[in-house]
Amino acid sequence: MSAPQLRTAAVRLQLRGIRVPRQQPQLRLRSTSTNAKETGDSTPAKAPAASAGSPPSPSVPPIWQRLGPLTTAANAYSRSQRNRPYATQIVGAVVIYLLADLSAQRIGKREYDPKRTARTLLIGFVAAIPYFHWFRFLSTNFNYASKTLSIATKVAINQLCFTPVFSTYFFGGQALLSGETLEATAQRVRDTVPTTWLNSFKVWPATVAFSMALLPFEFRSIFSGVVAVGWQTYLSYLNRQAELLEETRKLVRRAAGAENDVVAVGRKTHERGATSAV
Repeated sequence: MSAPQLRTAAVRLQLRGIRVPRQQPQLRLRSTSTNAKETGDSTPAKAPAASAGSPPSPSVPPIWQRLGPLTTAANAYSRSQRNRPYATQIVGAVVIYLLADLSAQRIGKREYDPKRTARTLLIGFVAAIPYFHWFRFLSTNFNYASKTLSIATKVAINQLCFTPVFSTYFFGGQALLSGETLEATAQRVRDTVPTTWLNSFKVWPATVAFSMALLPFEFRSIFSGVVAVGWQTYLSYLNRQAELLEETRKLVRRAAGAENDVVAVGRKTHERGATSAV
């Protein structure tokens, strides 16, 4: 073999010697990457495993999960509403309307009227399911990119649509169930609904906005129910005032009718006397 050939062979051997050490680290890296994905035994795999296994950073739970016995009761109500929504709504409505009517009658300082309580419970029983569907409708609709716009729209629609309709149903139902005529029922609605609607702005916009913004759906009913105890107390009290006003009107009409009868009798007597004189 000539000298040039020897030099060429030596260069090739050197190049091969250089390439082999370079390939071995590459093979080890690839093998390490494969083991990291499959077994997690290599060092790169241990880093994410340690990160995943480390205790999560402490987070403050929502306030309704930090109320002790109240939290337990709220969770039980939430489970009941998810599993039996209609039954839960009906039972809740009956309890709310019962407490409201008893409170209103106590405020009125009059003798307890069980018939009035029965009328109120029937009205609450009938309204329970529509009430539930209405607020589920609000929750699933009018959801825009802006949360503020969504909540403002829900509050406005509730005030403009639901509040006057429900007030009309409540006071109209009370009048009809107590035996009033359609004319007297319409008068009851005129006496109460405008005042109720104006006063509702003091209560329900803030209530609906708070529940829509901060509470999960299953807790909105129980929160609204707590507020509704006070609100229904006010409605029952206002309905009683309207009943008293209607009773006063009836007495005035009867007195006016009796006075007219007296005048008519006097006229007839006078006419008879005049005829006898002739």
